Amino acid sequence: MTGGCSGAGRPTRSWPRRCSATSPPISRRAAEEFAGGLAVLLDVDEHTGAFGGARAYLADPRTPKPAGVMIGYPGLDEVVVGGRGLWRATLTVYGEAGHSGARRTGVGAIGRAAHLVGLLDAAELPGPDRDSGFPLGPKLTVTAFHGGEGFSVTPDRVDVSVDVRTTPEFGAGAAAGLVRREVAALDAVRPGPRPTGIAEVADWPAYRLDAGRQPAAALLGAARDAGLVVRAKTAGPSNIGNLLAGAGIPATAGFGVPYEGLHGIDERASLAELPTVYAVYRRAVLDLLGAAD
Repeated sequence: MTGGCSGAGRPTRSWPRRCSATSPPISRRAAEEFAGGLAVLLDVDEHTGAFGGARAYLADPRTPKPAGVMIGYPGLDEVVVGGRGLWRATLTVYGEAGHSGARRTGVGAIGRAAHLVGLLDAAELPGPDRDSGFPLGPKLTVTAFHGGEGFSVTPDRVDVSVDVRTTPEFGAGAAAGLVRREVAALDAVRPGPRPTGIAEVADWPAYRLDAGRQPAAALLGAARDAGLVVRAKTAGPSNIGNLLAGAGIPATAGFGVPYEGLHGIDERASLAELPTVYAVYRRAVLDLLGAAD
């Protein structure tokens, strides 16, 4: 989270953005000229990917649906205006439990699951769709493999986590269809005692704002007015912007202080640029609300 921001009441629609630093308030005179309202959302559940704060905000009947959102992810040279979506599922592969030293070798869940991982890794995915203007193609990744314990017992099930990053042309339906085809191929070639299970976990749509659509236009304009060289970017990873897009709320998902080691154990950010970042967001908010500076 980056920058500070100030808020006023929210009579009709609001432009929330996540921020963390305390800042001087926007003047009372400017606040009185707001053509709408401003809300600030601090989501301490963001890094888990659960986004409990954002979900609670959207579910609260006392809060109006935001007209747009600016999310304070770091990065000083880009305004993120979109991102690939995601489709996630847990695949449960079954086998026969037994002792590793038994004379009879049963159908092994681990071997079947490993075969399934190979099928998924080899699955053919389309590239970027140039006609749609979305610059990225879909991506499939096996992210977890759980089953068995110790050395003597062979497990009767293995759970495999699959993450598919989706695009407007290759959405959740296409992702689910691809995974189901590979699961069917596994069950046909190496049948187990039960069909492989597919439990869908999450489905967020891909999205992309045109550079001229709000709030992207206001943020890009404010950054350039501050003398910064910025570009509109569509991100590979998904973020709260995808969650908001599913609710019909346009969002930018990145402009903030410079950073290094994103999501690493040595993740860090430079605070020297914080005043500049704050000034850009302040200008963008005032422009969106039609208030005088």
